[in-house]
Amino acid sequence: MTRGTQDDSVTTETRARTGPGPGHGDGTGGAAAPGGVEVSTHGLPGWLDPVVAAARTVRPTQLSRFLPPEDGAGRQSAVLVLFGEGPRGPELLLMERAGTLRSHAGQPSFPGGALDPQDGDPHTTGPLRAALREAEEETGLDPAGVQLFGVLPRLYIPVSEFVVTPVLGWWRAPSPVGAVDLAETARVFTVPVADLTDPAHRVTVVHPGGYQGPAFQVESALVWGFTAGVIDRILHFAGWEQPWDRAREVPLDWRA
Repeated sequence: MTRGTQDDSVTTETRARTGPGPGHGDGTGGAAAPGGVEVSTHGLPGWLDPVVAAARTVRPTQLSRFLPPEDGAGRQSAVLVLFGEGPRGPELLLMERAGTLRSHAGQPSFPGGALDPQDGDPHTTGPLRAALREAEEETGLDPAGVQLFGVLPRLYIPVSEFVVTPVLGWWRAPSPVGAVDLAETARVFTVPVADLTDPAHRVTVVHPGGYQGPAFQVESALVWGFTAGVIDRILHFAGWEQPWDRAREVPLDWRA
């Protein structure tokens, strides 16, 4: 059921010198960069072709109106947008933050976090290493089973001042996952893409502070905020989005 896509054989290090690097919509690759980090589209399942194409062409302003400050401010971070294939077909890996946390308690998100010095250059391979490292630390994921195949443009989360690089991965060899630290993570779960595209699971969340955005009611969770925004744009530019009722609203409280 899988078929290979064209492999452009461009390393992340080369992209940093000759063109857009991680977070700027190139999303191609094929050879290992220093430190063993590789971005490759070789051998991906055919259903990921639209995501690969979107990563190569999408512009930052097509993903969000919140873009990194031009003065370089903000804390560099990365998240792993990991596609797998489960009993119901394509799926995404998500985690739910612990309800006792002071910020974003109970909110579903992609695995990820801030870059550490050992991750390397934030403008080349740093976000790739950070996405895999954080996913392993938070979910127990074995990075050896993940094939990175692209990156999306860097985005900005004003409330936390994070500059986030969404790193795209294919769960080529799935490994057991679960909450590593219950003080930070309540659970780790997968969501079928079919549920994310189902109009019955789509809503608009409304925050008392004025924020409105797309959200998904899936797996006994309300996925909203940055994570839902990235999923929404991937579905749209991959051509997977189905018409849904944007007037169907779910209110959030001030603690959200």
